[in-house]
Amino acid sequence: MIPSIMPFYILLLLLSASSATPPPYVKPSPSPSLSLSNKYTKMASSSSCSSKSTLLYLGSVLLCLMIPCCFSQSMPTYDQSHFFTLMKASFPGNPLSDWDLNGGSGAFCNFTGITCNGLGQVIEFDVTGRSLSGQFPSDICPYLPELRALRLGFNKIRGSFLSSLMNCSLLEELNLTHIYLPGPVPDLSPLKSLRILDMSYNLFSGEFPISVTNLTNLEVLNFNENGEFKLWEIPENISRLGKLKTMILTTCKLKGKIPPSIGNMTSLVDLELSGNYLRGKIPKEIGNLRNLLGLELYYNNLVGSIPEELGNLTELRDLDMSVNQLTGEIPESICRLPHLEVLQLYNNSLSGEIPSSIENSTSLVILSLYINYLSGEVPRNLGQYSNMIELELSENHLSGPLPTAVCRGGKLMYFLVLKNAFSGPIPSSYANCLTLLRFRVSYNHLEGSIPEGILGLPHVSIIDLSYNNLSGPISRTIGNAKNLSELFMENNNISGVLPSEISRATNLVKIDLSSNMLTGPIPSEIGTLRKLNLLMLQNNRFNSLIPSSLSSLKALNVLDVSNNLLSGKIPESLCELLPNSINFSNNRLSGPVPLSLIRGGLVESFAGNPGLCVSVYLDSSDKPFPVCPHNDPRRKLNSFWAIGISAAIIILGAVLFFKRRYSRERAIMEHDESMSSLFFSYDIKSFHRISFDQKEITEAMIDKNIVGRGGSGTVYKIELSSGEVVAVKKLSGQSAKKGFISEDHNPHPILDKGLKTEVETLGSIRHKNIVKLYCYFSSLDCSLLVYEYMPNGNLYDALHKGFVHLDWPTRHRIALGIAQGLAYLHHDLLPAIIHRDIKSTNILLNVNYQPKVADFGIAKVLRARGGKDSTTTVIAGTYGYLAPEYAYSSKATTKCDVYSFGVVLMELVTGKKPVETEFGESKNIIYWISSKVDSKEGTMEVLDKRLSGSFKDEMVQVLRIAVMCTYANPALRPTMNEVVQQLIEADPDRFELTKSSSKTKELPSPKKTKKPPEV
Repeated sequence: MIPSIMPFYILLLLLSASSATPPPYVKPSPSPSLSLSNKYTKMASSSSCSSKSTLLYLGSVLLCLMIPCCFSQSMPTYDQSHFFTLMKASFPGNPLSDWDLNGGSGAFCNFTGITCNGLGQVIEFDVTGRSLSGQFPSDICPYLPELRALRLGFNKIRGSFLSSLMNCSLLEELNLTHIYLPGPVPDLSPLKSLRILDMSYNLFSGEFPISVTNLTNLEVLNFNENGEFKLWEIPENISRLGKLKTMILTTCKLKGKIPPSIGNMTSLVDLELSGNYLRGKIPKEIGNLRNLLGLELYYNNLVGSIPEELGNLTELRDLDMSVNQLTGEIPESICRLPHLEVLQLYNNSLSGEIPSSIENSTSLVILSLYINYLSGEVPRNLGQYSNMIELELSENHLSGPLPTAVCRGGKLMYFLVLKNAFSGPIPSSYANCLTLLRFRVSYNHLEGSIPEGILGLPHVSIIDLSYNNLSGPISRTIGNAKNLSELFMENNNISGVLPSEISRATNLVKIDLSSNMLTGPIPSEIGTLRKLNLLMLQNNRFNSLIPSSLSSLKALNVLDVSNNLLSGKIPESLCELLPNSINFSNNRLSGPVPLSLIRGGLVESFAGNPGLCVSVYLDSSDKPFPVCPHNDPRRKLNSFWAIGISAAIIILGAVLFFKRRYSRERAIMEHDESMSSLFFSYDIKSFHRISFDQKEITEAMIDKNIVGRGGSGTVYKIELSSGEVVAVKKLSGQSAKKGFISEDHNPHPILDKGLKTEVETLGSIRHKNIVKLYCYFSSLDCSLLVYEYMPNGNLYDALHKGFVHLDWPTRHRIALGIAQGLAYLHHDLLPAIIHRDIKSTNILLNVNYQPKVADFGIAKVLRARGGKDSTTTVIAGTYGYLAPEYAYSSKATTKCDVYSFGVVLMELVTGKKPVETEFGESKNIIYWISSKVDSKEGTMEVLDKRLSGSFKDEMVQVLRIAVMCTYANPALRPTMNEVVQQLIEADPDRFELTKSSSKTKELPSPKKTKKPPEV
């Protein structure tokens, strides 16, 4: 309708305009003959023009009235209220319930997060963190034409709305942080008014929007954590952004050199370019940025020396250029900066001495210089004028005494100086560092006794004094270290007895006192340390018996008491533990070796004990031990007595049997009622379809169905009436009780939020290589987790206990399956899940030997139930699999999982355990492999001899992947997605390469040589 009217309308307007403005009248020259004629002509013309003008005017007015009607019938109505109706309809679950759409015209101006101007027009739209999940309307700009600020961060918003935002020409702030939005970024040039642009934590792909350089009003530019862009370089004309105060381009695929023109952006306050692929030297022009407060260039490939000109940044608070390839000395000018609080230059190739001027700083709180080539002495008065929180100088060539004033401010939390050449005593002033969380001085030349108060610091989680020349006793004050989780004192000259007060440090997970001069008995009170994962007491002078209380250490993974003076029998109760590594060798033990320990393939762990024997030979592996004697006359006499007493008991039992029968039946009925009551008190949450009566689960939880015990509880194998078999983990009693909250003595339990969140996360996961959690039960008495049952046990048993022979194609498919499961956790879930305890015992195998990753997240919850931060009390992970950066940071990352997975790969390739005696004292499989692979012969030597030689090339290829995964520098380790691709390329079954990695492969069953245990 509009196209047909518009030309006519325009024509009438033109005619109207021409008639409304006639040319000026020119008086004609007088002519007698024409005077009468002209007079009439003039009158007629005037009358005609008047009529035409009136007609045109009326037509114009009529059309002006008609045109809006025509437009209203063909164009949409952009009413502000209607946009809020669209918003509420776009996100299910009613997250915007406080927006009342029935409040009348303009009510939206009072909505949470909405700001209007004086005319009732929306100028700010803020739904940050409102738990929105759905499609955002794509046409916000026509509805809200005066919009100045749009904040959508911390939601799960999808849709193609980003391109439409380019029509919001008045927009000054656009914040889309943490919505993980995929796809390309459009040309941002139309947003000329934009001052704040925060696009951090998304999944943008394609080309980086260089058009941001056209936004000359920008003050904040943030593209942090956008790792899906193509590689790009900072353009030279970035200096056009003269008003820019904050530029954060971390982890967004930057490459090339930092342009010197960046030094012209003198308004900059915060410059962050970390986690990229930048190379070349740091431009000295950065020293021109006199307003800079923070400069972060860590995790790049920058080379050369640190520019002296950075000493001009007199307002600088935070300087971090760690994990690069910087050389030369630390400039004195930087250490003189008056406001510098954080100086982090770790993991470079810096040399020379630490400038002495740094000890005069009044602001420095964090100094992190580890993994460099620094030498000389540390300024002795470092920390005398500032409140130091963190001092990390490990892995350098520093010497001389330890600085004495570093804890003077009373706030020191991290003191890490391991692997240097420090000498002299540990300053007694350190015993007053009550805020310390980690104290690591290992691999130095320290001597003298340990200051008494250090071992009893109330908050310390790690004390590492190993590989020094320290002497004297272990102080009884260690019982005050309620937060201590790791105690390392190996390879010193510590003497005296191990005080029983150590049992009061109830959070201990790892104890290594090996290679000292400790004497006396092993205190039986150690059995109360229920979280203990590692206990290494070898190479001392402990005597007396092995305490049977050690059997209470259900979480124990490594036990070594070799090369001592222990005597007596090996407690039969230790069979309940069966840790991954156990060693009783070279003592004075006697009596029978428990059969289950021999069956576990641990014969070599008892060598050097001439008094040990076996009750019966099981196979050729136990031939080093003699058969225990059976012809003792006293034993025969005892047997006769035993037979007589047994007969009497049987007769007495028969008499009492009928008398008690009625009472027994009654007790059974009461038990059934009790079980029924217990069942009905359970809070049940299901995640997968499975048919069973919950009561049959609780009734089947008896001793004969136990297939495993661990630090977090007991595992039962239960066959349901439907024929299905499940594994039920009953969380340990004490832990379970801590996992519940009862408000106002309510008899109905409420599952602890931490455990509930982790369990529901596990229950929501759907992946072929993640163990399936069917459901959980919870009550005041216990918590039960019901999993799918894995008939072929775990990978550790399959590799190291000889129950099956895994050929290389099977091992490779196991490795690929584990990698795919971890890649799913790291890259396909938002937020990502970090397992934190990848090891071969946590890899379960189904009937087709398909791997399933198990036990992630649960251990962390069990530790956190007491209400403390697990990062400062207990470090997740298992000895031999733990990434080295835990020595410097309590934060777990996905690269920690990559490291642990690399150790599992090494197990698959070599057939070796992570820790074995043949590797050497305090050495693990990573050290052993690294010492071999320098030559082709050494590489062939580490390959598992039990495997066919036809797969050597593929095995070496996987070994290379394992070595990359275990690099000491986390930045150099591949991601799990990259590992999956590399393992696919190393697949010995080439025809499988065309199959999708997301589809389940049916694995052929390996040849069994022995029946595996049921786990």
